[in-house]
Amino acid sequence: MPETAGVAGRTVLIAGATSTSGLAATRALLAAGADVVAVGRDDARLAPLRALGARTHVCDLGDEDAVAALVDTLHRDDSGGDGTRIDGLLHLVGGWRGGGGLAGQTDADYRALETGLTALRHVSRALWGDFVASPAARTAIVSSSAVARPLAGGANYAAVKAAEEAWARAMAQGFEKAGREAGEPPHAASVIFRVRALASLEDALAAAFTGLWDAEASVVNDTVVALGDA
Repeated sequence: MPETAGVAGRTVLIAGATSTSGLAATRALLAAGADVVAVGRDDARLAPLRALGARTHVCDLGDEDAVAALVDTLHRDDSGGDGTRIDGLLHLVGGWRGGGGLAGQTDADYRALETGLTALRHVSRALWGDFVASPAARTAIVSSSAVARPLAGGANYAAVKAAEEAWARAMAQGFEKAGREAGEPPHAASVIFRVRALASLEDALAAAFTGLWDAEASVVNDTVVALGDA
């Protein structure tokens, strides 16, 4: 039967955890009884997450080999036990660059924004086996209302977010297919959160992500959830 017992006891990886959203999600997940693995590029900025009780790792998620090494470390023995398997992913890698109309959308800006998509691809591929094997896996990305209404001055940003959404939806189809092949409903779900701007919505995002484990995977898989006025 599908499992909906909540996030307590699950292990969740937060990618790009050093943002305000990462801090809020870490607090919410720990308060709900989850184990949090917080990943970022700067150890000093990970310190507040360690202080809350998260396990932290420094990793450039844009480097495929580094991601593979991180997952290998988790699987071998990260916490003094038998190793860690990941039951969830909150993908927060990304940023904003824009302005200048369509003609002002530079390749340099696009490449900088594309690091979010690259990290999502690397992490989801490396952890795919964990997600499919988990009795209750949930993954989520944070996208933008710009995907539905792209503007010339944010064309790079909207294009990258649209690509991230396509990847997240492909994950959803993969989860559904894995369940179908096992002859049972899927245990994993991929969700897209859309915002107009994430500032002031960090706690709402944390609560919504943590709450994904309270619903059956088949209910939330391949859904787009608007936060705020998105």
